Amino acid sequence: MNRIEAKLQEMGLTLPPAAKPVAAYVPTARTGNLVFTAGQIPMVAGQLKHKGRLGAEVGLEQGYECARICALNCLSAIKAEIGDLDRVVRVVKVTGFVASATGFTDQPKVINGASELLVEVFGQAGKHARSAVGVAELPLGSPTEVEMIVEVSE
Repeated sequence: MNRIEAKLQEMGLTLPPAAKPVAAYVPTARTGNLVFTAGQIPMVAGQLKHKGRLGAEVGLEQGYECARICALNCLSAIKAEIGDLDRVVRVVKVTGFVASATGFTDQPKVINGASELLVEVFGQAGKHARSAVGVAELPLGSPTEVEMIVEVSE
Protein backbone atom coordinates (compact mmCIF):
# COMPACT_ATOMS: atom_id res chain seq x y z
CA MET A 1 0.00 0.00 0.00
CA ASN A 2 1.35 3.45 -0.83
CA ARG A 3 2.10 6.14 1.74
CA ILE A 4 -0.95 8.34 1.07
CA GLU A 5 -3.45 5.49 1.11
CA ALA A 6 -1.85 4.18 4.29
CA LYS A 7 -2.32 7.65 5.82
CA LEU A 8 -5.99 7.65 4.78
CA GLN A 9 -6.43 4.19 6.30
CA GLU A 10 -4.77 5.41 9.51
CA MET A 11 -7.39 8.19 9.56
CA GLY A 12 -10.17 5.61 9.19
CA LEU A 13 -10.90 6.65 5.60
CA THR A 14 -11.11 4.60 2.42
CA LEU A 15 -11.05 5.97 -1.09
CA PRO A 16 -14.31 5.18 -2.85
CA PRO A 17 -14.32 4.00 -6.45
CA ALA A 18 -13.93 6.95 -8.83
CA ALA A 19 -17.31 8.34 -9.87
CA LYS A 20 -18.41 7.89 -13.45
CA PRO A 21 -19.43 11.09 -15.31
CA VAL A 22 -23.18 11.72 -15.43
CA ALA A 23 -23.03 14.27 -18.26
CA ALA A 24 -20.73 15.45 -21.07
CA TYR A 25 -17.40 15.76 -19.21
CA VAL A 26 -14.45 13.69 -18.03
CA PRO A 27 -13.61 13.13 -14.34
CA THR A 28 -10.09 14.54 -14.76
CA ALA A 29 -8.08 16.39 -17.37
CA ARG A 30 -4.30 16.32 -17.32
CA THR A 31 -1.99 18.79 -18.97
CA GLY A 32 1.71 18.42 -18.29
CA ASN A 33 2.17 17.90 -14.55
CA LEU A 34 -1.24 19.30 -13.60
CA VAL A 35 -4.38 17.25 -13.03
CA PHE A 36 -7.71 19.10 -12.88
CA THR A 37 -10.71 17.31 -11.41
CA ALA A 38 -14.30 17.80 -12.40
CA GLY A 39 -16.50 19.00 -9.55
CA GLN A 40 -17.27 16.22 -7.08
CA ILE A 41 -20.34 16.12 -4.86
CA PRO A 42 -20.65 14.24 -1.54
CA MET A 43 -21.76 10.88 -2.91
CA VAL A 44 -21.30 7.88 -0.65
CA ALA A 45 -22.22 4.48 -2.11
CA GLY A 46 -24.26 6.17 -4.84
CA GLN A 47 -26.25 8.44 -2.50
CA LEU A 48 -25.83 12.05 -1.41
CA LYS A 49 -24.66 12.18 2.20
CA HIS A 50 -26.91 15.22 2.82
CA LYS A 51 -29.24 17.22 0.62
CA GLY A 52 -30.19 20.89 0.68
CA ARG A 53 -28.74 24.33 1.31
CA LEU A 54 -26.46 25.47 4.10
CA GLY A 55 -28.28 27.78 6.46
CA ALA A 56 -31.60 26.05 5.74
CA GLU A 57 -31.83 22.25 5.47
CA VAL A 58 -28.15 21.55 6.15
CA GLY A 59 -26.09 22.63 9.18
CA LEU A 60 -22.49 23.78 9.26
CA GLU A 61 -21.17 20.45 10.62
CA GLN A 62 -23.00 18.52 7.90
CA GLY A 63 -21.68 20.88 5.24
CA TYR A 64 -18.12 20.47 6.55
CA GLU A 65 -18.56 16.68 6.38
CA CYS A 66 -19.88 16.95 2.81
CA ALA A 67 -16.89 19.05 1.71
CA ARG A 68 -14.59 16.42 3.23
CA ILE A 69 -16.36 13.67 1.25
CA CYS A 70 -16.08 15.78 -1.91
CA ALA A 71 -12.31 16.01 -1.39
CA LEU A 72 -12.07 12.23 -0.98
CA ASN A 73 -14.03 11.82 -4.21
CA CYS A 74 -11.59 14.20 -5.93
CA LEU A 75 -8.68 12.09 -4.66
CA SER A 76 -10.36 8.99 -6.10
CA ALA A 77 -10.62 10.67 -9.50
CA ILE A 78 -6.97 11.74 -9.30
CA LYS A 79 -5.88 8.22 -8.35
CA ALA A 80 -7.80 6.81 -11.34
CA GLU A 81 -5.88 9.25 -13.57
CA ILE A 82 -2.34 8.80 -12.20
CA GLY A 83 -2.48 5.37 -10.53
CA ASP A 84 -0.76 6.27 -7.25
CA LEU A 85 -1.52 9.22 -4.96
CA ASP A 86 2.12 9.21 -3.83
CA ARG A 87 2.76 10.92 -7.19
CA VAL A 88 0.93 14.04 -5.98
CA VAL A 89 3.63 16.68 -5.52
CA ARG A 90 1.24 19.24 -4.07
CA VAL A 91 -2.35 20.40 -4.04
CA VAL A 92 -2.33 23.66 -6.00
CA LYS A 93 -5.92 24.95 -5.89
CA VAL A 94 -9.28 23.96 -4.41
CA THR A 95 -12.55 25.51 -5.49
CA GLY A 96 -15.56 24.82 -3.29
CA PHE A 97 -19.18 25.61 -4.07
CA VAL A 98 -21.72 25.79 -1.27
CA ALA A 99 -25.48 25.75 -1.90
CA SER A 100 -26.44 28.60 0.40
CA ALA A 101 -29.69 29.94 1.82
CA THR A 102 -30.13 33.71 1.74
CA GLY A 103 -27.89 35.30 4.35
CA PHE A 104 -25.56 32.29 4.77
CA THR A 105 -21.98 33.59 4.71
CA ASP A 106 -19.91 30.78 6.25
CA GLN A 107 -18.86 29.18 2.93
CA PRO A 108 -15.17 29.22 3.98
CA LYS A 109 -15.97 27.26 7.16
CA VAL A 110 -17.81 24.64 5.08
CA ILE A 111 -15.00 24.22 2.54
CA ASN A 112 -12.50 23.90 5.40
CA GLY A 113 -13.76 20.30 5.46
CA ALA A 114 -11.93 19.71 2.17
CA SER A 115 -8.92 21.92 2.94
CA GLU A 116 -8.22 20.48 6.36
CA LEU A 117 -8.47 16.91 5.04
CA LEU A 118 -5.92 17.67 2.32
CA VAL A 119 -3.45 19.15 4.80
CA GLU A 120 -3.96 16.20 7.15
CA VAL A 121 -3.27 13.75 4.30
CA PHE A 122 -0.48 15.54 2.40
CA GLY A 123 1.05 17.77 5.11
CA GLN A 124 2.72 20.92 3.72
CA ALA A 125 2.05 19.68 0.18
CA GLY A 126 -1.67 19.80 0.96
CA LYS A 127 -1.69 23.56 1.57
CA HIS A 128 -3.34 25.27 -1.38
CA ALA A 129 -4.92 28.38 -2.84
CA ARG A 130 -8.71 28.28 -2.51
CA SER A 131 -12.04 29.82 -3.39
CA ALA A 132 -15.24 29.16 -1.42
CA VAL A 133 -18.27 30.31 -3.37
CA GLY A 134 -21.92 30.48 -2.33
CA VAL A 135 -24.42 29.42 -4.99
CA ALA A 136 -28.21 29.08 -5.14
CA GLU A 137 -28.34 25.38 -6.11
CA LEU A 138 -26.03 22.49 -6.97
CA PRO A 139 -26.64 19.28 -8.98
CA LEU A 140 -29.02 16.75 -7.40
CA GLY A 141 -29.65 19.10 -4.47
CA SER A 142 -26.09 18.66 -3.19
CA PRO A 143 -25.02 21.06 -0.44
CA THR A 144 -21.38 21.15 -1.66
CA GLU A 145 -19.21 20.58 -4.70
CA VAL A 146 -15.42 20.61 -4.76
CA GLU A 147 -12.90 20.59 -7.58
CA MET A 148 -9.13 20.71 -7.36
CA ILE A 149 -5.91 21.09 -9.26
CA VAL A 150 -2.89 19.03 -8.21
CA GLU A 151 0.68 18.91 -9.44
CA VAL A 152 1.95 15.38 -10.05
CA SER A 153 5.35 13.85 -10.71
CA GLU A 154 6.12 12.03 -13.94
